[in-house]
Amino acid sequence: MRMVFRWFGEGNDTVSLDQIRQIPGVEGIVWALHDVPVGEEWPMERIQEIRKQADVYGLHLDVVESVNVHEDIKLGLPSRDHYIANYIRTIEKLAEVGVKVICYNFMPVFDWVRTDLHRASGDGSTALFFEKARIDGIDPMELVRSIHDNSALTMPGWEPERLNHLSSLFEAYRNVTEEDLWNNLEYFLSAVIPAAEQCGIRMAIHPDDPPWPIFGLPRIITSQDHIRRFLNLYNSPSNSITLCSGSLGANPDNDIIAMIHEFHLRIPFTHIRNVRVFDNGDFIETSHRTQDGSVDIAGIVKAYNDNGFNGYCRPDHGRHIWGEECRPGYGLYDRALGIMYLWGVWDAAQRAKTENQKEASAV
Repeated sequence: MRMVFRWFGEGNDTVSLDQIRQIPGVEGIVWALHDVPVGEEWPMERIQEIRKQADVYGLHLDVVESVNVHEDIKLGLPSRDHYIANYIRTIEKLAEVGVKVICYNFMPVFDWVRTDLHRASGDGSTALFFEKARIDGIDPMELVRSIHDNSALTMPGWEPERLNHLSSLFEAYRNVTEEDLWNNLEYFLSAVIPAAEQCGIRMAIHPDDPPWPIFGLPRIITSQDHIRRFLNLYNSPSNSITLCSGSLGANPDNDIIAMIHEFHLRIPFTHIRNVRVFDNGDFIETSHRTQDGSVDIAGIVKAYNDNGFNGYCRPDHGRHIWGEECRPGYGLYDRALGIMYLWGVWDAAQRAKTENQKEASAV
Protein backbone atom coordinates (compact mmCIF):
# COMPACT_ATOMS: atom_id res chain seq x y z
CA MET A 1 0.00 0.00 0.00
CA ARG A 2 1.43 3.35 -1.08
CA MET A 3 0.13 6.28 0.97
CA VAL A 4 -0.65 9.60 -0.69
CA PHE A 5 -2.38 12.81 0.44
CA ARG A 6 -4.71 15.07 -1.51
CA TRP A 7 -3.42 18.61 -2.02
CA PHE A 8 -5.25 21.44 -3.75
CA GLY A 9 -2.29 23.69 -4.53
CA GLU A 10 -0.56 26.73 -3.14
CA GLY A 11 -3.04 29.42 -2.20
CA ASN A 12 -5.93 26.97 -2.43
CA ASP A 13 -5.14 24.68 0.50
CA THR A 14 -4.64 25.26 4.22
CA VAL A 15 -2.27 22.28 4.36
CA SER A 16 1.29 22.78 3.15
CA LEU A 17 3.58 20.37 1.35
CA ASP A 18 6.00 20.67 4.24
CA GLN A 19 3.29 19.40 6.62
CA ILE A 20 2.31 16.59 4.26
CA ARG A 21 5.85 15.23 4.01
CA GLN A 22 5.98 14.92 7.83
CA ILE A 23 3.08 12.44 7.97
CA PRO A 24 4.66 8.98 8.36
CA GLY A 25 4.58 6.88 5.22
CA VAL A 26 3.19 9.54 2.87
CA GLU A 27 5.18 9.51 -0.36
CA GLY A 28 3.21 11.64 -2.78
CA ILE A 29 0.40 14.10 -3.38
CA VAL A 30 -2.92 13.60 -5.14
CA TRP A 31 -3.32 16.75 -7.18
CA ALA A 32 -5.05 18.52 -10.08
CA LEU A 33 -5.17 21.87 -11.84
CA HIS A 34 -8.39 22.98 -10.20
CA ASP A 35 -8.50 26.36 -11.91
CA VAL A 36 -8.45 24.94 -15.45
CA PRO A 37 -12.05 24.87 -16.72
CA VAL A 38 -13.52 21.41 -17.24
CA GLY A 39 -12.93 20.23 -20.79
CA GLU A 40 -9.87 22.34 -21.52
CA GLU A 41 -6.48 20.80 -22.25
CA TRP A 42 -4.12 21.16 -19.30
CA PRO A 43 -1.15 23.50 -20.02
CA MET A 44 2.21 21.74 -19.77
CA GLU A 45 3.82 24.70 -18.00
CA ARG A 46 1.25 24.45 -15.21
CA ILE A 47 1.81 20.72 -14.86
CA GLN A 48 5.56 21.30 -14.62
CA GLU A 49 4.96 23.98 -12.01
CA ILE A 50 3.26 21.47 -9.70
CA ARG A 51 6.05 18.96 -10.30
CA LYS A 52 8.69 21.48 -9.27
CA GLN A 53 6.76 22.35 -6.10
CA ALA A 54 6.43 18.69 -5.12
CA ASP A 55 10.07 17.91 -5.96
CA VAL A 56 11.26 20.39 -3.34
CA TYR A 57 9.68 18.20 -0.65
CA GLY A 58 10.49 14.81 -2.16
CA LEU A 59 6.86 14.04 -3.02
CA HIS A 60 5.79 12.33 -6.23
CA LEU A 61 2.89 13.22 -8.56
CA ASP A 62 1.83 9.67 -9.47
CA VAL A 63 -1.89 10.22 -8.86
CA VAL A 64 -4.10 12.94 -10.35
CA GLU A 65 -7.60 13.60 -9.02
CA SER A 66 -9.35 14.69 -11.08
CA VAL A 67 -9.22 15.31 -14.79
CA ASN A 68 -12.93 16.06 -14.86
CA VAL A 69 -15.14 14.89 -17.70
CA HIS A 70 -17.06 17.60 -19.56
CA GLU A 71 -20.85 17.40 -19.34
CA ASP A 72 -21.12 17.23 -23.14
CA ILE A 73 -19.35 13.85 -22.98
CA LYS A 74 -21.76 12.57 -20.33
CA LEU A 75 -24.69 13.88 -22.35
CA GLY A 76 -23.40 12.32 -25.58
CA LEU A 77 -23.55 15.60 -27.53
CA PRO A 78 -21.79 16.00 -30.92
CA SER A 79 -19.25 18.32 -29.24
CA ARG A 80 -18.01 15.46 -27.06
CA ASP A 81 -15.30 14.48 -29.57
CA HIS A 82 -13.65 17.88 -29.13
CA TYR A 83 -13.54 17.48 -25.35
CA ILE A 84 -12.36 13.87 -25.60
CA ALA A 85 -9.47 15.01 -27.81
CA ASN A 86 -8.51 17.57 -25.16
CA TYR A 87 -8.74 14.84 -22.53
CA ILE A 88 -6.40 12.56 -24.46
CA ARG A 89 -3.83 15.32 -24.92
CA THR A 90 -3.95 15.94 -21.17
CA ILE A 91 -3.35 12.23 -20.52
CA GLU A 92 -0.30 12.35 -22.77
CA LYS A 93 1.11 15.38 -20.96
CA LEU A 94 0.56 13.84 -17.53
CA ALA A 95 2.43 10.73 -18.62
CA GLU A 96 5.44 12.93 -19.38
CA VAL A 97 5.77 13.90 -15.70
CA GLY A 98 5.33 10.34 -14.44
CA VAL A 99 1.62 10.20 -13.60
CA LYS A 100 0.47 6.59 -13.16
CA VAL A 101 -3.20 6.94 -12.18
CA ILE A 102 -5.95 9.39 -13.17
CA CYS A 103 -9.02 9.38 -10.95
CA TYR A 104 -12.21 10.74 -12.55
CA ASN A 105 -15.96 10.29 -12.28
CA PHE A 106 -19.01 10.16 -14.53
CA MET A 107 -21.60 11.77 -12.23
CA PRO A 108 -23.99 14.17 -13.97
CA VAL A 109 -23.82 17.82 -12.81
CA PHE A 110 -22.73 17.19 -9.20
CA ASP A 111 -19.61 15.21 -8.31
CA TRP A 112 -20.75 14.76 -4.71
CA VAL A 113 -23.59 16.00 -2.53
CA ARG A 114 -23.85 16.90 1.16
CA THR A 115 -26.42 19.04 2.92
CA ASP A 116 -24.20 20.32 5.76
CA LEU A 117 -20.45 20.91 5.59
CA HIS A 118 -20.01 21.38 9.34
CA ARG A 119 -22.48 19.15 11.22
CA ALA A 120 -21.53 19.23 14.91
CA SER A 121 -20.80 16.04 16.83
CA GLY A 122 -20.98 15.50 20.57
CA ASP A 123 -17.21 15.72 20.99
CA GLY A 124 -16.97 19.22 19.51
CA SER A 125 -15.78 18.17 16.06
CA THR A 126 -17.73 18.83 12.86
CA ALA A 127 -18.01 16.80 9.67
CA LEU A 128 -19.73 16.54 6.29
CA PHE A 129 -23.35 15.39 6.63
CA PHE A 130 -26.05 14.15 4.25
CA GLU A 131 -29.72 14.58 5.18
CA LYS A 132 -31.79 12.43 2.86
CA ALA A 133 -35.17 14.05 3.53
CA ARG A 134 -33.74 17.49 2.77
CA ILE A 135 -32.31 16.34 -0.55
CA ASP A 136 -35.65 14.79 -1.51
CA GLY A 137 -37.34 18.19 -1.27
CA ILE A 138 -34.61 20.78 -1.83
CA ASP A 139 -34.15 23.12 -4.76
CA PRO A 140 -30.66 22.29 -6.13
CA MET A 141 -29.89 26.02 -6.40
CA GLU A 142 -30.51 26.39 -2.67
CA LEU A 143 -27.96 23.65 -2.04
CA VAL A 144 -25.45 25.36 -4.34
CA ARG A 145 -25.81 28.66 -2.47
CA SER A 146 -25.40 26.86 0.85
CA ILE A 147 -22.19 25.11 -0.25
CA HIS A 148 -20.58 28.30 -1.52
CA ASP A 149 -21.68 30.41 1.47
CA ASN A 150 -20.02 27.93 3.84
CA SER A 151 -16.69 27.54 2.08
CA ALA A 152 -14.05 30.21 1.54
CA LEU A 153 -12.15 27.89 -0.80
CA THR A 154 -13.13 26.39 -4.12
CA MET A 155 -14.89 23.06 -3.85
CA PRO A 156 -13.91 20.41 -6.43
CA GLY A 157 -16.95 19.10 -8.22
CA TRP A 158 -18.73 22.42 -7.74
CA GLU A 159 -16.83 24.47 -10.31
CA PRO A 160 -18.38 27.88 -11.12
CA GLU A 161 -18.43 27.26 -14.88
CA ARG A 162 -20.65 24.26 -14.25
CA LEU A 163 -22.88 25.74 -11.56
CA ASN A 164 -23.45 28.99 -13.41
CA HIS A 165 -25.40 26.97 -15.97
CA LEU A 166 -27.21 24.69 -13.54
CA SER A 167 -30.72 25.26 -14.90
CA SER A 168 -29.70 24.51 -18.48
CA LEU A 169 -27.79 21.42 -17.35
CA PHE A 170 -30.84 20.01 -15.60
CA GLU A 171 -32.87 20.67 -18.74
CA ALA A 172 -30.23 18.90 -20.86
CA TYR A 173 -30.45 15.80 -18.64
CA ARG A 174 -34.24 15.75 -18.56
CA ASN A 175 -34.52 12.82 -20.99
CA VAL A 176 -31.17 11.13 -20.30
CA THR A 177 -31.73 7.65 -18.90
CA GLU A 178 -29.40 5.40 -16.97
CA GLU A 179 -28.81 3.36 -20.14
CA ASP A 180 -27.98 6.53 -22.05
CA LEU A 181 -25.34 7.35 -19.46
CA TRP A 182 -23.89 3.83 -19.73
CA ASN A 183 -23.68 4.19 -23.51
CA ASN A 184 -22.00 7.59 -23.26
CA LEU A 185 -19.51 6.23 -20.74
CA GLU A 186 -18.67 3.33 -23.07
CA TYR A 187 -18.08 5.80 -25.92
CA PHE A 188 -15.70 7.78 -23.69
CA LEU A 189 -13.82 4.66 -22.62
CA SER A 190 -13.42 3.40 -26.18
CA ALA A 191 -11.57 6.63 -26.99
CA VAL A 192 -9.46 7.30 -23.90
CA ILE A 193 -8.45 3.83 -22.70
CA PRO A 194 -6.29 3.03 -25.76
CA ALA A 195 -4.50 6.36 -25.21
CA ALA A 196 -4.06 5.58 -21.52
CA GLU A 197 -2.66 2.14 -22.37
CA GLN A 198 -0.06 3.69 -24.67
CA CYS A 199 0.94 6.14 -21.91
CA GLY A 200 1.12 3.53 -19.13
CA ILE A 201 -1.65 5.29 -17.20
CA ARG A 202 -4.56 3.64 -15.41
CA MET A 203 -7.87 5.46 -15.59
CA ALA A 204 -9.68 4.84 -12.31
CA ILE A 205 -13.33 5.84 -12.11
CA HIS A 206 -14.67 7.02 -8.75
CA PRO A 207 -18.02 5.68 -7.48
CA ASP A 208 -21.01 8.00 -7.29
CA ASP A 209 -21.33 9.91 -4.02
CA PRO A 210 -23.86 9.14 -2.66
CA PRO A 211 -24.41 5.91 -4.61
CA TRP A 212 -27.98 6.50 -5.75
CA PRO A 213 -29.83 8.90 -8.10
CA ILE A 214 -30.35 12.47 -6.84
CA PHE A 215 -32.47 15.34 -8.18
CA GLY A 216 -33.76 13.00 -10.89
CA LEU A 217 -30.25 12.59 -12.33
CA PRO A 218 -29.08 9.06 -13.21
CA ARG A 219 -26.08 7.56 -11.41
CA ILE A 220 -24.47 4.31 -12.49
CA ILE A 221 -21.28 3.52 -10.49
CA THR A 222 -23.14 2.58 -7.34
CA SER A 223 -22.76 -1.13 -6.52
CA GLN A 224 -20.76 -4.30 -7.04
CA ASP A 225 -22.91 -5.33 -9.99
CA HIS A 226 -22.49 -1.93 -11.62
CA ILE A 227 -18.73 -1.91 -11.07
CA ARG A 228 -18.55 -5.35 -12.69
CA ARG A 229 -20.54 -4.05 -15.67
CA PHE A 230 -18.26 -1.01 -15.90
CA LEU A 231 -15.07 -3.09 -15.94
CA ASN A 232 -16.53 -5.29 -18.67
CA LEU A 233 -17.17 -2.27 -20.91
CA TYR A 234 -13.46 -2.24 -21.74
CA ASN A 235 -11.41 -5.16 -20.48
CA SER A 236 -8.03 -3.59 -19.80
CA PRO A 237 -5.90 -2.88 -16.71
CA SER A 238 -6.06 0.77 -17.80
CA ASN A 239 -9.82 0.69 -17.26
CA SER A 240 -9.98 0.52 -13.49
CA ILE A 241 -11.69 1.90 -10.42
CA THR A 242 -10.93 4.14 -7.49
CA LEU A 243 -12.64 2.13 -4.75
CA CYS A 244 -14.02 4.63 -2.21
CA SER A 245 -15.25 3.05 1.00
CA GLY A 246 -17.05 6.22 2.08
CA SER A 247 -19.02 6.73 -1.13
CA LEU A 248 -20.04 3.09 -1.48
CA GLY A 249 -20.41 2.68 2.29
CA ALA A 250 -23.27 5.19 2.40
CA ASN A 251 -25.42 2.31 1.12
CA PRO A 252 -25.37 -0.48 3.77
CA ASP A 253 -26.19 -3.04 1.06
CA ASN A 254 -22.74 -2.58 -0.50
CA ASP A 255 -20.23 -5.24 0.59
CA ILE A 256 -16.96 -3.40 0.10
CA ILE A 257 -14.79 -6.26 1.33
CA ALA A 258 -16.34 -8.54 -1.31
CA MET A 259 -15.63 -5.88 -3.92
CA ILE A 260 -11.95 -5.79 -2.95
CA HIS A 261 -11.65 -9.56 -3.25
CA GLU A 262 -13.35 -9.54 -6.67
CA PHE A 263 -11.84 -6.41 -8.20
CA HIS A 264 -8.44 -6.01 -6.50
CA LEU A 265 -6.51 -6.41 -9.76
CA ARG A 266 -8.45 -3.45 -11.18
CA ILE A 267 -8.02 -1.14 -8.16
CA PRO A 268 -4.90 1.03 -8.60
CA PHE A 269 -6.17 3.67 -6.17
CA THR A 270 -8.36 3.54 -3.08
CA HIS A 271 -10.02 6.12 -0.85
CA ILE A 272 -10.52 4.82 2.67
CA ARG A 273 -12.86 6.65 5.03
CA ASN A 274 -15.73 5.87 7.35
CA VAL A 275 -19.35 7.03 7.53
CA ARG A 276 -22.07 6.40 10.07
CA VAL A 277 -25.32 5.56 8.29
CA PHE A 278 -28.62 6.11 10.04
CA ASP A 279 -31.84 4.15 9.61
CA ASN A 280 -33.54 7.05 7.80
CA GLY A 281 -30.85 7.20 5.10
CA ASP A 282 -28.87 10.10 6.58
CA PHE A 283 -25.12 9.68 7.02
CA ILE A 284 -22.26 11.60 8.58
CA GLU A 285 -18.54 11.24 8.02
CA THR A 286 -16.65 10.02 11.07
CA SER A 287 -13.10 9.27 12.12
CA HIS A 288 -11.45 6.42 10.23
CA ARG A 289 -11.72 4.09 13.24
CA THR A 290 -13.98 1.12 12.53
CA GLN A 291 -15.97 1.49 15.76
CA ASP A 292 -16.90 5.10 14.99
CA GLY A 293 -18.85 4.40 11.81
CA SER A 294 -20.83 1.82 9.85
CA VAL A 295 -17.99 0.72 7.54
CA ASP A 296 -15.61 -2.08 8.52
CA ILE A 297 -12.40 -0.14 7.88
CA ALA A 298 -10.23 -2.76 9.61
CA GLY A 299 -11.76 -5.49 7.45
CA ILE A 300 -11.24 -3.40 4.32
CA VAL A 301 -7.55 -2.81 5.05
CA LYS A 302 -7.09 -6.51 5.85
CA ALA A 303 -8.74 -7.45 2.54
CA TYR A 304 -6.29 -5.24 0.68
CA ASN A 305 -3.41 -6.79 2.59
CA ASP A 306 -4.66 -10.32 1.95
CA ASN A 307 -4.67 -9.57 -1.79
CA GLY A 308 -1.18 -8.07 -1.82
CA PHE A 309 -2.43 -4.57 -2.67
CA ASN A 310 0.42 -2.32 -3.85
CA GLY A 311 -1.65 0.52 -5.25
CA TYR A 312 -2.13 4.03 -3.95
CA CYS A 313 -4.24 4.88 -0.91
CA ARG A 314 -5.37 8.14 0.61
CA PRO A 315 -7.34 8.72 3.81
CA ASP A 316 -9.94 10.75 1.93
CA HIS A 317 -12.12 13.03 4.04
CA GLY A 318 -11.62 13.88 7.68
CA ARG A 319 -13.49 15.65 10.43
CA HIS A 320 -12.69 19.22 11.46
CA ILE A 321 -11.03 18.93 14.86
CA TRP A 322 -8.98 20.97 17.35
CA GLY A 323 -10.28 24.26 16.00
CA GLU A 324 -8.72 23.79 12.57
CA GLU A 325 -10.01 26.13 9.86
CA CYS A 326 -9.76 24.30 6.57
CA ARG A 327 -11.47 23.21 3.40
CA PRO A 328 -14.52 21.15 4.44
CA GLY A 329 -13.40 17.53 4.79
CA TYR A 330 -9.78 18.28 3.93
CA GLY A 331 -7.99 19.45 7.04
CA LEU A 332 -4.62 18.18 8.22
CA TYR A 333 -5.27 16.78 11.66
CA ASP A 334 -7.98 14.18 11.22
CA ARG A 335 -6.64 12.92 7.91
CA ALA A 336 -3.20 12.49 9.48
CA LEU A 337 -4.81 10.58 12.35
CA GLY A 338 -6.62 8.48 9.77
CA ILE A 339 -3.37 7.60 8.03
CA MET A 340 -1.86 6.38 11.28
CA TYR A 341 -4.93 4.24 11.96
CA LEU A 342 -4.72 2.73 8.46
CA TRP A 343 -1.01 2.01 8.89
CA GLY A 344 -1.67 0.38 12.26
CA VAL A 345 -4.27 -1.98 10.80
CA TRP A 346 -2.06 -2.67 7.78
CA ASP A 347 1.01 -3.44 9.90
CA ALA A 348 -1.01 -5.76 12.14
CA ALA A 349 -2.41 -7.61 9.12
CA GLN A 350 1.04 -7.86 7.55
CA ARG A 351 2.57 -9.23 10.75
CA ALA A 352 -0.19 -11.82 11.11
CA LYS A 353 0.31 -12.89 7.49
CA THR A 354 4.08 -13.23 7.95
CA GLU A 355 3.69 -15.27 11.12
CA ASN A 356 1.14 -17.56 9.46
CA GLN A 357 3.53 -18.10 6.55
CA LYS A 358 6.34 -18.99 8.95
CA GLU A 359 4.14 -21.47 10.78
CA ALA A 360 3.00 -23.04 7.50
CA SER A 361 6.56 -23.42 6.23
CA ALA A 362 7.65 -25.01 9.50
CA VAL A 363 5.05 -27.77 9.28
